[in-house]
Amino acid sequence: MTAPLREDFEIPYHDIGDRERRPKLALVAGIHGDELNGIFVLSRLANFLQAVDAGRHNGQTLTERVVIVPAVNILGVNIGSRRWPFDGTDINRMFPGYDAGETTQRIAQAVLALTRPAQYRIDIHSSNSHFEECPQVRLYEPSDGERATARLFGLPAIIELRMNKVFTSTLGHAWRTCGGENFVIQGGQATVLDPGHCERLFHALVAFLYRTGILRGRQLSAEDDDVHHFSIGQTLPMISEHAGFFVSRLQVGRWLQAGDVIGKVYDGFDGEQRHEVRAPVAGLLSGLRRQALLFEGDLIARIQSRQSVGEGVDTYLHGQGQ
Repeated sequence: MTAPLREDFEIPYHDIGDRERRPKLALVAGIHGDELNGIFVLSRLANFLQAVDAGRHNGQTLTERVVIVPAVNILGVNIGSRRWPFDGTDINRMFPGYDAGETTQRIAQAVLALTRPAQYRIDIHSSNSHFEECPQVRLYEPSDGERATARLFGLPAIIELRMNKVFTSTLGHAWRTCGGENFVIQGGQATVLDPGHCERLFHALVAFLYRTGILRGRQLSAEDDDVHHFSIGQTLPMISEHAGFFVSRLQVGRWLQAGDVIGKVYDGFDGEQRHEVRAPVAGLLSGLRRQALLFEGDLIARIQSRQSVGEGVDTYLHGQGQ
């Protein structure tokens, strides 16, 4: 690739296993340069699979070819930028790309061409810098096969969504034209490397590799979370009616009862508590605001309910991280 203010550059990737075979799995992270969890997890996964393929893990065998792109937005990672540094373009709004276009269009085209042949495709994201997500699988108008396969990760939440027309230029949407099974995994927040989330995501990916037969042999020891599938209409975004400082000591991924305190809002001038944010329904706290400065209309939290809680949440789901 070429860049306007520096030397040419390459986007490195790992191609592990028998090169004569079609890739069984393709994994991508770092489309946004400030999403560190996915980059770290895929670099660790590549190191592990390279060692298995080289015979350095006794009793474990890699049976299929795996392609891993730890970081797509290389220059964004270098300076901690979510977008492409030179023109502010979001690479995840450039798919399916164009091989004779601008740099980000050519990056998108190359990533799609590399990952298209795989049967399974996984795009890993964190949320925005102000919002933390518990590790979860996102499905966009999925097939029955994708619904079943999503359980193989063993992550606590599988969240099903409609395909929002505003986001038809993402990698996940471009993959839908390629057949196979496609998954978006979210965990953590942008700019932050969370070791706990990374460990959970790493073990989820390794579990997926074993359960699909891509890896065989002695499995790494890690317990699955209880897996809960939330269909369209079971996601409740909590929108602030107040401004101030939002303070919460909760961890994402915990189960709430209706009425539980999620956090408190304090006046930024006199320090008085102005509001107590309580869960309106019972459910899984799948996301929580981490930016303390709060404005009216901001997303505070996201709860996955066992019951239907209404429609119209697509914007709040799509807009976080992807």
